[in-house]
Amino acid sequence: MESEALSSPKVSVLIPAYNAEATVEPALASMLGQTFGEFEIVIVNDGSTDSSPAILDSFARRDPRVRVIHASRGGIIGALNIGIAECTGELIARMDADDISHPRRLEMQVALMDARPEVSVCSSLVRMFPRAELLGGLVRYEQWLNSLVTHEQIARDMFVESPLAHPSAMVRRAELLEIGGYQDHGWAEDYDLWLRYFVAGRRFAKVDSTLLFWRQSEGRLTFTDPRYSVENFLRAKAHYLAEILVGPGHHVPAQRGRPSPPREGGREIILWGAGKTGRRLSKHLLREGVDLEAVIDIDPAKIGRTLRGKPIVSVDYLRSETPKPFVIAAVSSHGARELIREQLSELGLVETDDFVCAA
Repeated sequence: MESEALSSPKVSVLIPAYNAEATVEPALASMLGQTFGEFEIVIVNDGSTDSSPAILDSFARRDPRVRVIHASRGGIIGALNIGIAECTGELIARMDADDISHPRRLEMQVALMDARPEVSVCSSLVRMFPRAELLGGLVRYEQWLNSLVTHEQIARDMFVESPLAHPSAMVRRAELLEIGGYQDHGWAEDYDLWLRYFVAGRRFAKVDSTLLFWRQSEGRLTFTDPRYSVENFLRAKAHYLAEILVGPGHHVPAQRGRPSPPREGGREIILWGAGKTGRRLSKHLLREGVDLEAVIDIDPAKIGRTLRGKPIVSVDYLRSETPKPFVIAAVSSHGARELIREQLSELGLVETDDFVCAA
C-alpha cells in the first residue's frame, strides 16, 4: 500500500543533508521503515554539490511523507532552523543523513514523551559504527553516553561533556521554538541547545534501548569544525555556568536538578583543580564574570601558590567555610571525578545543589 502524507503528523523528522550521496539512502530507508506511522520527514538540502539533491527528490516523488527543502549552503545551524520552520509535527526527531534509526525508534520515543509530559528532550542509547574504525576515546564516550539515562544522571554530568547524541534526540516543537531554536555562539550548536534547556530548568530522559546507530567518519563536524574544539566546549561550559551562578539565570527560582544560585546566600564559588582543565576553565569563568574565591588542589607542591590571582588551597578549606561554598570540580579524568564526588559528598555537599563536575 502506498504511503500517504499526513496533514498533521505527530512527529516531524528533521534531517540536514550536505553532500550525503553515499549515506542518505539507507538513512532515509531506516526512517521510512518505522513501526510508528504518524510522521513526516523534513530534509534540508544544505547546498549539496553532489548527487544528493537528485536522490532526495527521488525519495520525495516515491513517498509523500518526505519533503525536501533545497537551500543555499548555510551550514548546519541555518539548515536546522530552516527545517524547524517547515516542521508541522508536535514533536521533532533529529537525525543525520549518515545515521541509521532502529525500526522502533519513533514508537518508543513517542511513547516516553506521551507518558511523561514533563520531559522536554528524549534521547536514547546509541551505538557507533563502523566499529573497526572506532578509537578508544570514542568507545569511552559511547559508554559514558549510554550510562546517562535518567534526568538526574544527565543533569549531573551536563558540564562534563555533551550528554546526548544530537541525532538521537526528540523534542517538543513548541518548546524548541520558545527556547530560541539553534544558535551560533562559536561552539557546538547541539551542546549549546542542551545547556539552554538545562539552564531553563527543563527535564531530559532517554529510552533505555539502542535506537540510533551513529556513524563516525573523518568528515563529521565533530572532527573538522573548530566550534567543536576542547577550548570552545570550555567556553560553552563557562558561559552557562556563569548564567546560573552570576548572570541572568540567578533570577530563575532554584529547581532540583540544576545548581542553586550561590551568590544569593553569600556563598563563595570555589574551583577544584589547578591542573590543565582547571587552568583553562578558570580563564573562561573569569571572563564570564564568575568571581572565584579560591582553587582547591591535592598536590602539595601547588598549595600555597596562586592561579589567576586566586589562592590554591587544600580540601580542608571546605571544612572551615560557612555557609558551604559552591564548588566547580574541573578535572578531566573520570576516576578523579568519582573521588572528588565522594569527598564532597562526605563533606555534606549535594551534587547539582552545592557542586558540579566539569571537564
